[in-house]
Amino acid sequence: MRYRILVPFTLAAAAIVLSACVYERTGPPERHLADWGVQEPSKQAVSVCHAYGCQKTSRVILTGKDVAALAAVMRKTKKADTPYEERRAVAYAISWLEIEVGKRIGTSTDRPGMDYSGSGDPTQMDCVDEATNTTSYLMFLYSKGLIKKHTVAIPISKGRIWRGVKNWPHWTGILKENETGVKYAVDSWPYENGENPAVVKLDDWYIKDLDNLSKPTT
Repeated sequence: MRYRILVPFTLAAAAIVLSACVYERTGPPERHLADWGVQEPSKQAVSVCHAYGCQKTSRVILTGKDVAALAAVMRKTKKADTPYEERRAVAYAISWLEIEVGKRIGTSTDRPGMDYSGSGDPTQMDCVDEATNTTSYLMFLYSKGLIKKHTVAIPISKGRIWRGVKNWPHWTGILKENETGVKYAVDSWPYENGENPAVVKLDDWYIKDLDNLSKPTT
């Protein structure tokens, strides 16, 4: 796997390095977007981070036709009206959004994993970009009533930087199941653009190193 450096550091990112293994905040997901200078999603658009550490953002319009396509993807994928099946449907919706957004802003060739040469390249995304975009996508889906059994939580990061680059701090978007309160990582970063993200219990996410991240949701 190639390794990406998460640059530039903001105060939030620096806090990860100076603290223990997990950087977890309270508050709404909007707080994370504000930390990285990202405009919140509206009923018609999302702001997408790219070029590493949200060095660039692009506003992407999502039309009624796009929303209908997302709803169709989620209906087709969700085989039952359960939180588990909603998480599967969300994974396919995130994949759809990555593909469509990639066509519109030039990130279709985003390489999986980490890459030292990616910082500043507008076609590439690091885990800060991916987690922030996933959060915006989840907020958009929620606002359209396409997520009902979960709420969107603020992203977190895990990492043990003193153990070397394979343990570099890594961010993920978060869904919180309404009925149980259990949090689930929604992580697109390790995979090709448009591949389904991993959607796994947060306690089971990134428990070893970057070479042993969760698999895509099927």
